[in-house]
Amino acid sequence: MKKIWLLIVLVCALSACSDNERSNKNPYIPNYSVNLSVDMNLPAYSNLKFPSNGVIVPNYGAKGIIVFNTGSGYNAFDAACPNQEINSCIAMTIDGINAVCSCDKIQYSLFTGLGSKQYPLKQYRVEVSGTVIHVYN
Repeated sequence: MKKIWLLIVLVCALSACSDNERSNKNPYIPNYSVNLSVDMNLPAYSNLKFPSNGVIVPNYGAKGIIVFNTGSGYNAFDAACPNQEINSCIAMTIDGINAVCSCDKIQYSLFTGLGSKQYPLKQYRVEVSGTVIHVYN
């Protein structure tokens, strides 16, 4: 009997473990392989050195990658609208600290990725080394 309880506890503990804070599954955005390096010394990306600034890097992910300086680190999200079919909208735009979907004008926080609909922005992993931001999945 003790072995059964131990097994149940072990299975529960293992199923609760995750390397992401939230699920990154979205039926509208395919899982494209992303391996992007952004050098903040380049003029196109120099705004990323300052908090609350973001840029969209085209031709990565589904509709481009939004890289955002949170002040305490960097976030990277897919620029595809997370609650729309992939071909129905153009890439999101940045409006201050939010990303705005071109189809329904829903705003998503670039600090959290959350908006007012079911799915949040599709997030990618970020590592920073000096002035280079590496975005990957």
